[in-house]
Amino acid sequence: MVKHIKPGKTIGVLGGGQLGRMMSMAAKQMGYQVAVMDPTSNSPTGQVADYEITASYDDPEGAKQLLEASDVITYEFESIDLGVCEHLEENGYVPQGSDLIRISQDRAFEKEAITTSGGQVVPYHLVDHLEDLNEAVSVLGFPCVLKTRRGGYDGKGQYIIKNEETLVEAAELLEKGPCIVEKFLPFEKELSVMVIRSVKGETITFPVSENIHEDHILLQSIVPARITAEVEEKAKHTALQLAESINMIGTLGVEMFLTGDGEVFINEVAPRPHNSGHYTMDACNTSQFEQHIRAITGMALTEPKLHQPVVMMNVLGEHLSDVVQIIPNISNAKIHLYGKADVKPKRKMGHVNFIGDHTKELLQQIRDLGIWRH
Repeated sequence: MVKHIKPGKTIGVLGGGQLGRMMSMAAKQMGYQVAVMDPTSNSPTGQVADYEITASYDDPEGAKQLLEASDVITYEFESIDLGVCEHLEENGYVPQGSDLIRISQDRAFEKEAITTSGGQVVPYHLVDHLEDLNEAVSVLGFPCVLKTRRGGYDGKGQYIIKNEETLVEAAELLEKGPCIVEKFLPFEKELSVMVIRSVKGETITFPVSENIHEDHILLQSIVPARITAEVEEKAKHTALQLAESINMIGTLGVEMFLTGDGEVFINEVAPRPHNSGHYTMDACNTSQFEQHIRAITGMALTEPKLHQPVVMMNVLGEHLSDVVQIIPNISNAKIHLYGKADVKPKRKMGHVNFIGDHTKELLQQIRDLGIWRH
């Protein structure tokens, strides 16, 4: 059943991280109130919310409070408790549903959903034991990548198997639970597409982002991506096809590999706003966060338009000191910090959007700053 949640009502957010923070800021600008449930008080989302519920994700009492406070409930990341999400769906209004969480929490379910939609995935095998791993590697060959089926992000829970020696080391991942081993795909670029699908079935896509990772963590997103119009269209079509197939509501971040021969393989999906879509906050006529709120409340979606080329740079703990000293003096740099108390290396503390007329000049400007040395 489609509900239209008018401004003035309360949006409940399950998860208090930076995505919920930026989602909440967009919601409040549109006239909504926000309630958040997160295990940590004064979380990034809690700092901007109207109601803050401090409770673990599997806490029934916290879920009850969120239900009572909210007219519609969304989630800002997938590592929440599936049982609680199912309870909220049964007893409240959660347009995204719990099935997206079930799919995205397990790489095996994710691969199955992608394949069912018609999308391409790299060859893979599910492995539970060392015997399974040896058999899979014998079929896929070296190099290949072993990943935990659940819980991995930013390079955690995965290991590149290059030879027999590293196979022995990688096998330790099996102690964490069921795994998946994938053939290593030589790719030309990493891309992502942000798809928005509303409760009314309306869909839009943002321009394709070209992503650069360092130590498995997103460092840089370049938009427009340096790809052909044909590849851009193929990437968008693949992402839309997946969103429709899984009956997705809200926002879906679809990460892809582009091979040298122009083929697109889906690597991972995220059922919420995505790091590689942060460029939309300053370079487009509308942001991924605004569109997410519009999608779940029944508002009409806005067709995205890119005003100028943009390069998004993640601000990790090791960058923060330089960023706060240097970036305020740069006129074409838009800084977004997340309000996190603990500064740690490799922890995402914020991002900066560099906007200009030419991508090449923006990339040179960033190199000249020397903040992101790689």
